Amino acid sequence: MNSTPTGTARFLPERVRAADTAHLWHPYAAVPGAERPYVVTGAGGTRLSLWSEEGTYHVVDGMSSWWSAIHGYRHPVLDAAVRGQVDSYSHVMFGGLTHGPAAELAETLVALTPEPLEHVFLADSGSVSVEVAMKMCLQYHRSTGSPGRRRFLTWRGGYHGDTFHAMSVCDPSGGMHSLWGDVLPAQVHAPEPPAGFDTEPDPLYVDAFERLAAEHAGELAAIIVEPVVQGAGGMRFHHPGYLRELRRIADAYGLLLVFDEIATGFGRTGELFAADHAGVAPDVMCLGKALTGGYLTLAATLCTGRVARGIAGGEVPVLAHGPTFMGNPLACATALASVELLTRGDWRGDVARIEAGLREGLAPAERLPGVREVRVLGAVGVVELEAPVRMGEATRAAVEAGVWLRPFRDHVYAMPPYVCGPEDVAVIAAGMVAAARASLGEGPR
Repeated sequence: MNSTPTGTARFLPERVRAADTAHLWHPYAAVPGAERPYVVTGAGGTRLSLWSEEGTYHVVDGMSSWWSAIHGYRHPVLDAAVRGQVDSYSHVMFGGLTHGPAAELAETLVALTPEPLEHVFLADSGSVSVEVAMKMCLQYHRSTGSPGRRRFLTWRGGYHGDTFHAMSVCDPSGGMHSLWGDVLPAQVHAPEPPAGFDTEPDPLYVDAFERLAAEHAGELAAIIVEPVVQGAGGMRFHHPGYLRELRRIADAYGLLLVFDEIATGFGRTGELFAADHAGVAPDVMCLGKALTGGYLTLAATLCTGRVARGIAGGEVPVLAHGPTFMGNPLACATALASVELLTRGDWRGDVARIEAGLREGLAPAERLPGVREVRVLGAVGVVELEAPVRMGEATRAAVEAGVWLRPFRDHVYAMPPYVCGPEDVAVIAAGMVAAARASLGEGPR
């Protein structure tokens, strides 16, 4: 019989460590116990309090808890939203019922996102929102007389989540899901778009992409991409002009256009949505991460009236998807508070301040041997190395410099909370440089 610890001992860091080692499996980690993560003992504002056997640390969170905690931790407005909704009701089923937080959130999202997006499906997570988007596209074509359109055109270097169909539109060979290439649905992958936010679109690349669309037009349901910033697939930036070309190509060949804005939405790139850089509206848009300010898991899939009407006109007139926690009132109330907090504040100024601080603070990394490129866009900073990051050394160096970072592959990067002041941003940038030095085998300076 398993025994359950009682009293405050269960909350001591040593006890957390023991239980974690014995039972928990962490993201992208080997068997339980193989990784020894830092124990979080507190959080507030831009900072995390961490414990390890080597000591305790108070660090600036350069990751925004995987890009979601844009307002930092224990924000009084979001705390109040959570408490207020708990005092009313925390959850009700969404089948046959509705409620104020979901309705207000949907109205707010439709008002903020590009026209003509007007319908909102509330999902549990970013990956699920991508699954729903893909299902929408497939069912739209099935309902409008083109059941053979069941594949997706995307570009390599992308990342759209860890659920099954979402994995199929991630990078097929260089990404995290190449293990499953022989069992995932076969999609059509174009080469990565040429890099550089300020580099004008390459007509030869656009022509080649359009040839792929033309070649497979009869079997393609949609184009799906991350606009402007390819996130977990490689932290690469591309010119917004490519989005305008994708819109043109989608229209020319009868395809829907899906923008995965889970990482880029809500101001991260300097515009409220990355699509706004190009002035382009997709047929379907996925949102998540920063939607609730990092408090609760929630995502949204938005679509146009044309897509919704197409599905409704089919033999099966309903979108057959309904998670248990769909439209969770607690998450919706928190998301509404987070979005209002963002849009009523000076989010453009906040992101511009972070961008300027990262550009200045990361300049020393450009001179390090073994650094391929340093790039910054909005509140995203990246130091790309020529070799894979030595995770242990890089993470430890960052923590000792007062920053929490989570490098991957050959990237040391940060997506800070928007509430970071100039001193916080300077600490983050210095921690990134320290992490790069440690990974490259150079001592601190």
